Amino acid sequence: MPNFRLETNIPKNKVTVDFLKQTTALMAKTLGKPESYCVAAVIPDQPMAWGGSTEPCGTATLMSIGKLGVEENKKHAALLYDHIEKNLGIPRNRWRTFWL
Repeated sequence: MPNFRLETNIPKNKVTVDFLKQTTALMAKTLGKPESYCVAAVIPDQPMAWGGSTEPCGTATLMSIGKLGVEENKKHAALLYDHIEKNLGIPRNRWRTFWL
């Protein structure tokens, strides 16, 4: 079951149901998995600083059986970074994804 988990200091009111639905659709597309298997979770309101600044930031984990690797992760990262920056306002240089 593909799982995307983002821990961030942004407030809960910025994490909409539409954002979560768009995230599972994006995961299904990039991983080539059924959307019905994809889980997206955002853990907001975390006390967090990145490089000494408390501006919006976060860390994420993307877990999947298969479909992860050096070249594949570049494609996944590009899609996820654009999605997060556009919808949650976390600049791509203020969060990172760990691949499992």
